[in-house]
Amino acid sequence: MDGSKGFEDALTGEQKIRNFNINFGPQHPAAHGVLRMVLELDGEIVERADPHIGLLHRGTEKLMESRTYLQNLPYFDRLDYVAPMNQEHAWCLAIERLTGTEITKRASLIRVLFCEIGRVLNHLLNVTTQAMDVGALTPPLWGFVEREKLVMFYERASGARFHAAYFRPGGVHQDLTDKLIDDIEEWAIEFPAKLDDIDELLTENRIFKQRNVNIGLVTEEDIQQRGFSGVMARGTGLAWDLRRAQPYECYDEFEFQIPVGTNGDCYDRYLCRMAEMRESTKIIRQALVKLRETPGDVLVRGKLTPPKRSDMKTSMESLIHHFKLYTEGFHVPEGQVYAAVEAPKGEFGVYLVADGSNKPYRAKIRAPGYLHLQAMDHVASGHQLADVAAILGSMDIVFGEVDR
Repeated sequence: MDGSKGFEDALTGEQKIRNFNINFGPQHPAAHGVLRMVLELDGEIVERADPHIGLLHRGTEKLMESRTYLQNLPYFDRLDYVAPMNQEHAWCLAIERLTGTEITKRASLIRVLFCEIGRVLNHLLNVTTQAMDVGALTPPLWGFVEREKLVMFYERASGARFHAAYFRPGGVHQDLTDKLIDDIEEWAIEFPAKLDDIDELLTENRIFKQRNVNIGLVTEEDIQQRGFSGVMARGTGLAWDLRRAQPYECYDEFEFQIPVGTNGDCYDRYLCRMAEMRESTKIIRQALVKLRETPGDVLVRGKLTPPKRSDMKTSMESLIHHFKLYTEGFHVPEGQVYAAVEAPKGEFGVYLVADGSNKPYRAKIRAPGYLHLQAMDHVASGHQLADVAAILGSMDIVFGEVDR
């Protein structure tokens, strides 16, 4: 930390005050990960915010060039590790569009179901930790109880609580059991009451509102110029949601609203996330009804996917296909594609360039958190030091996707 001691001007003899330079993070509990942000302060007022990213950098996009398409899938779990399946989704969509693969209806419904579970997982963590950043301890304790139930659903579907590798090019890894579908439905019926509890604790709380209302204002001009998406855009009143604007999977068959704010401040972004959890719960219940009415396979059988176990016992060709699929991988036709999904944090996209081999020639990931964080100087300037934690919390940053 640079001191702010006064020093005497040599010409005039007047006392002058120098600005503070302080490090916010990477050890700060409100830094939401390994962010080092250098703040220049005039007393308590932020003059400049300079985010230093890269402490978690692993060169994911470069590593992807030396692995097969299927081996690259687990990398996406580790980007936004709060809602992993949403990231896998964009990678699978990119491969399916280049190969011209159309997945089964049941697989599409399962993808929608777990994408919305991912949205609730994400918003529960964000809303409650944002409350903790401004001084409330009870909400994260309540929120983690609900998140625990959801990660158990992840585990029962895929075998893993977080790094699921469940979405696959051509569908999903395996079908859901009837008991799991029943248990998710039971959770979806009970969950709105838990949201009401958090709502009652925070929404009209005097301290919470004082710390968030009119803090971190974002305008529609900011959205256009800085590439904001997700709740950062919708909190301002712009009803932009890829599930409606550019429908993918079978989202156009579901009934749900797109919550928007009016002021574009931290408080509006909190309200949007709370409302989105309620809408996601509606989509989850609709998806469960449709799943019960839609039998069938969850993988399109072909060059992208393994054969059925029963076929491998009777067919040598099936056995060879299985062996080659998991050793050499499948080949993707030459071309390029951009596939984007409405991830919980905003527009998560994959720009994929294929050269006809079994490995991507180039993969560029568009992480929403990176674009939000780079606007920190613009959004935080003029606010007080205490407001930086509130702004950062409302941006919903996870450093797996920011640093990559």
